[in-house]
Amino acid sequence: MSTQQLIYESAVPVSHARHGTWSVEVGGDYGFATAVNSMPLMAVEFPPASAEYAIVFAGNQDAVMPAVILGVRAAENLFVTDGTHWGARYVPAFARRYPFIFASAADGQTFTLCIDEAFPGFNQTGKGAALFEADGKPSAYTQNVLRFLQEYQAQFQRTQQFCRKLREHDLLEPMQAQITTAGGEKLSLSGFMTVSRDRLKALSADVLAEMARTDELELVYLHLASMRNFQSMVDRLGATAPPAKETGAEVAAEAPATETRH
Repeated sequence: MSTQQLIYESAVPVSHARHGTWSVEVGGDYGFATAVNSMPLMAVEFPPASAEYAIVFAGNQDAVMPAVILGVRAAENLFVTDGTHWGARYVPAFARRYPFIFASAADGQTFTLCIDEAFPGFNQTGKGAALFEADGKPSAYTQNVLRFLQEYQAQFQRTQQFCRKLREHDLLEPMQAQITTAGGEKLSLSGFMTVSRDRLKALSADVLAEMARTDELELVYLHLASMRNFQSMVDRLGATAPPAKETGAEVAAEAPATETRH
C-alpha cells in the first residue's frame, strides 16, 4: 500500500499574503491520483464505497485505517481512466478534498488549511473560484472548503475509534492476494488486513450488541461484503484471479461527505 500523501507535491498554508490573488479551478481532472493504488476511507463512506470498491485495513497494530484498493501494482490506479476521469460513481473524500489538506500542529488540536501549489488548477488568471474576497476575507468557496475538511477531520476521529475497537477485539488478520494477468504476469498484493469472520463469530453477545448499537457491526459487514468487488477491480486490469474463498476477505487471506468536489 503506497504512501497517500505523495499526491501533494507542495502543500503550503493558505494565507491572504501569499494567495490573495489566486483562484482554484477544480473540474473533473483526477490525474493527480493516477499513481495511487490505494486511498484512505472514512467510516461514513462505507455505504457508498462498498458498492464499488474492496475496502480493507492498512497500517499496523498501533495505527490502522480503512482504505479502498484502487490497483494491484504499486503505482497504478485502475479507477482513473484516460488519465483524468474517475471511473466509478463514488469518489472517495480523500480524492475530493484535493488540492486542499489540513496540517496539524504539534498539539494535534490546531489545524491549518493548506493547498498544493503544484495543482494545475491553481492559478492567478481568475479561472474557477477565488480564495479571497477583495477585502481580504476568505471567499465563500474557501469557507466551504474549510467546512468540508472540518467534517473530514471529525469523521477521521470516528473512524479511528472504529479501528481501535477492531484491534481491541483482535478482529483483523493479514491478507494477501495472488493474481495472474491474462498475459501470464504474476502479481501479489499484500500489506493489508481484513476482519476475520471466525473471530467475529466468536465475540460474546454483549460485544456484538454494543457494536450493533454503535453501528460498528454494520461497518464490519459492509467491509466484508465489499471484498466481492476485488474481482471487479481485477477485471479492470484484464487479470484472472483464483476463485474467492468464503473467508474474511473473499480473495485469499492479507489487503463525509457530500458528493461534490471542492
